[in-house]
Amino acid sequence: MIARPRFSRQEWLFSLKSFFAAMLALYLSSRFGLPRPFWSMMTAYIVAHPLAGHVRSKSLYRLCGTVLGCAATVVLIPSLSGSPVLLSLALALWVGSCLYLSLMDRSARSYAFMLGGYSAALIGFPLVDAPAAMFDTAVARTEEIALGIVCASLVHSIVLPASLAPSLLGLIDRTLGDVRRWAGDLMSPGADDETGNRLAQDRRRIATDITQLRLLATHVPFDTGGLRWTRHAVGDLHDGLAALTPSLSALEDRLAALRDATGGVPDPVARVMAQGCACLDADAPPGALDGVRAAARAEGADRRNSSWVRALNIDVAAHVDELVAGWRWCNALRVDIAAGLAGHAPPPKRGEASRPVLHVDRGLALRSAFTVVLSTCIACAAWIFSGWRAGSSMAMAAAVFCSFFATMDDPVPGMHKFLVALLWSMPVSAFYILGVMPLAHDFGMLVLCIAPLFLVVGGYLARPASSLTALGMFFGVAGTLALHDIASADWVSFLEGNLALFAGALIAARATAIVRSVSSEWSVQRIHRATWRDLSEMAARPKRALARDAFTGRMLDRIALLVPRTAGGPADQAGEAAQLAMREIRMGASIGALQQHRHLLPEMPVRELLAALERAFLARATESPPRLDALLPQIDRLLALCLASTACEPAVSALVGLRRDLFPSAPSDLQP
Repeated sequence: MIARPRFSRQEWLFSLKSFFAAMLALYLSSRFGLPRPFWSMMTAYIVAHPLAGHVRSKSLYRLCGTVLGCAATVVLIPSLSGSPVLLSLALALWVGSCLYLSLMDRSARSYAFMLGGYSAALIGFPLVDAPAAMFDTAVARTEEIALGIVCASLVHSIVLPASLAPSLLGLIDRTLGDVRRWAGDLMSPGADDETGNRLAQDRRRIATDITQLRLLATHVPFDTGGLRWTRHAVGDLHDGLAALTPSLSALEDRLAALRDATGGVPDPVARVMAQGCACLDADAPPGALDGVRAAARAEGADRRNSSWVRALNIDVAAHVDELVAGWRWCNALRVDIAAGLAGHAPPPKRGEASRPVLHVDRGLALRSAFTVVLSTCIACAAWIFSGWRAGSSMAMAAAVFCSFFATMDDPVPGMHKFLVALLWSMPVSAFYILGVMPLAHDFGMLVLCIAPLFLVVGGYLARPASSLTALGMFFGVAGTLALHDIASADWVSFLEGNLALFAGALIAARATAIVRSVSSEWSVQRIHRATWRDLSEMAARPKRALARDAFTGRMLDRIALLVPRTAGGPADQAGEAAQLAMREIRMGASIGALQQHRHLLPEMPVRELLAALERAFLARATESPPRLDALLPQIDRLLALCLASTACEPAVSALVGLRRDLFPSAPSDLQP
């Protein structure tokens, strides 16, 4: 026997709200006399999400994408209606261009570009053979979709709305706790290598959580509660947490270097770290940070140590100072967020606006765009040369499938899973279209007929583990209802339409398998090469280097992308990938600091060092053997100059960082 689904209260609530919104959209579109009311019902489910803020943001961007697709249809069809081949090619190129723009913007706005692409396919391909009905059909599709969007937004915003605040605040507090534990273990007297190994997994989770915080923050302005008034503080807190990560990683590395050079952490350095650890507590006195700075200056001026140990002491003290100041900043922003949620006046913006700096892969985006153009053109060619009257559904399915799965490394397994769900949906669709719909003589009877299926499917849509299969079942049934004229449906038209959908999805899967599918190892190498290109540009362009917070945010996003791609490999592969990415973050911060303080150093040696760094990083990005042998003497010469003059001391941290990250096994004695 098949076990009955056991849904939680939240899953049942989501399913009921989604069904109510869909039925409201279906009723209103029928009352308004729209030709395909099931488009409204399907749209209400597509934009549904357990969190109301997500629904509202998806609704806005879906509406924008639909209008964009409608406008493209209105422009392309009258111009190319005399040549179905050129019209099909133009629609395929439009879908590919929109998909490329969508993949280049990994925020919530990307939804609008993707919808602008395949909305034109959904509206335009059925009109290739009937361009005279272009304007009326395009306007009708837009009205139906807009009605579904409005109904979904209203229902999910009014009926027991689920705020984004608990999820977002839980993520913020967890990340703050992980950062505090990392900093406390580093600066506490008992910190050792075993402690660092224990926190390796937490560090990878910090990177993932910071990237997730960036993505969730895009939905904060659409939240139904008071969280939307704190959007500036949420954005500043994300930037503050991202800026803390290279300081923590650099402090951990410098402490390891001190242990290698002196056999342990010297007592003065331990006292500096103990003072810094005390400053991390919420009840620390306001002047405690001044004590850390004074101790840092005194330790850096102690000339009884060797040059390398002095440089390490200065670097450690600087990172402790930086870490304490950053932690105080993040705590103040967390207080601002709590005050905003409590109903107080919106907190003032503490920092400058920052643009999202997520990682994008232009080459992979171009390959995805080419795949959707190729599969759509193949489907159109089969449709045109065969003269199949249902061939437009094949072209639509090819465009939608390639767009829907374009963010995956290897979309083929997901496509196959979706295809299986589509096959299972065919008998259900036949039962409803040919058996149930002719018997539903009023709206109430229609609701009773479709309620059992869609309520159960809605519950599975709320579960991440089953959402893909449930979505395939939903699209199979709801898509068939939306694309067919229920009043005149028969077995021939039903089979033709469903076979066309399945054939288009199969073409998309095969074209993706040949052109687009890549391995996780290939993606990992692409991410690392993009990082080396960024480092090369930072060494060559001072303005690019000074935006090191943007580089840090992009690198944390890359760590979040590396973690799932290396999780299935050897046990230590994920850790090595994260350590390499952390080292690259530190190098970016060091280059940025060197560019910032280069005016304190002799111009010619700095210029030569940055030029050598640019060549080395560029060679690494192009998989050529980098020439690093000349870099160590250049770094040591500048470091010796900095230690000889207190005016150059701010550049010590940058040079120490470059020496440690490029030459971790270099001898302790400076060799200029």
